[in-house]
Amino acid sequence: MQRTRRAGTTALPVLLLAGVLLVALNLRGPLVAVAPVVDDLRRDLLVGAGTIGLLTSIPVLCFGLAAPLASLLIARSGVHRAVLVALAGVLAGTVLRSLGSPAAAIAGTVVIGLGITVGNVVVPVVIGRDFPGATNIVTAAYTAALNVGATLTSALTAPLADVVGWQAALAAWGLLVVVAAAVWTTALRRQVARAAAAEAAGTAPAPLPPAAPGASVWRSPVAWGLTLAFAGQAFSYYGATAWLPTLLADENGLSRATAGASSSLFQVLAVVGAFSVPALVAWWKRPALVLLAVTALWATLPVGLLVAPGLWPLWCCLAGAAQGGGITVIFIAIVRRSPDLTRSRQLSAMVQGGGYVVAATGPLVIGAVHDATGGWTAPLLVICGSVAVMAVAGAASTGGRTETAREAGPAVAPAEEARRG
Repeated sequence: MQRTRRAGTTALPVLLLAGVLLVALNLRGPLVAVAPVVDDLRRDLLVGAGTIGLLTSIPVLCFGLAAPLASLLIARSGVHRAVLVALAGVLAGTVLRSLGSPAAAIAGTVVIGLGITVGNVVVPVVIGRDFPGATNIVTAAYTAALNVGATLTSALTAPLADVVGWQAALAAWGLLVVVAAAVWTTALRRQVARAAAAEAAGTAPAPLPPAAPGASVWRSPVAWGLTLAFAGQAFSYYGATAWLPTLLADENGLSRATAGASSSLFQVLAVVGAFSVPALVAWWKRPALVLLAVTALWATLPVGLLVAPGLWPLWCCLAGAAQGGGITVIFIAIVRRSPDLTRSRQLSAMVQGGGYVVAATGPLVIGAVHDATGGWTAPLLVICGSVAVMAVAGAASTGGRTETAREAGPAVAPAEEARRG
């Protein structure tokens, strides 16, 4: 029945795929745009390090705390329109943040965080709904684009600020949001037109019967397992991202500029991990085994820095690939373990909501442990522990040998739902 229901859905909507990737470029870039111009902000806004820290921690807190509200918004507006709401929030926040006052910077950061939260929750749902049969590779492309967006913003904001000033440099990234919204709107119109034409020709898939109400997602062991796995992944990522350059400068005597290169390796190699995971899932047909391989690579960063710190470029590369693969395999599991779009939306909100709340504490906890111990051994062991949590919880919840029904993801929406967006 599952295969019959999906007949005629194998054609990949290329424009919608382009929209997904453009949206993804805007879901991490705004978070790292501030870092290259921190000195300019502190000088012109007359703020301290604490306020600057808020500009990077607020969005991650929003990812966690606002995820349930994002899920409700998606249920009311439909998945495609929720993407436009997310982009509108990112654009409004980007402009507000660049106005040149501390209050505007903080308010804009909150709006950006809320907009990205909606995007975080809804895009995996879009992938499960609109790319049946290709969810793995589209998920990989999506997570790779998240890292590409962060890398581009990190690399280009400072040079742009040297030319036009930090306010215009931050605001300029709003143009990428506008491009993404334009492509997404065009793709949505084509989807609606295609659905209407299929319905008129009598070739539209028959409406599916309403899904039987199931147990609350909050009572699902799989949901809790995926939430813990995502929390371990995100805690490790944000903790390492915040402190890795400082650690390398302290322990290896690297200059700040050279130590900062570690962040670039860590981000860029995520693309390799993102695209490797779907291939491994298809080959091994055991997502849990793939997740264990990813966590083994993740562990090379803290363990490698403890036993052979001079090989830091290798550890950064391996862990960078692991962090890209980790988020990919968990997103794949969200799609596969959801029998319908409602459960996919709920599971996405729970996993990311709980995970990002924990992730927001990562930089704080790692920094506090470093201050308390006066060294980096204990902080690295904390990262080891979070990776271990990811391994245990993820192996128990991502799924064993795959089945054809699971490959396809959630049930496809009928034409009326496509028209609604």
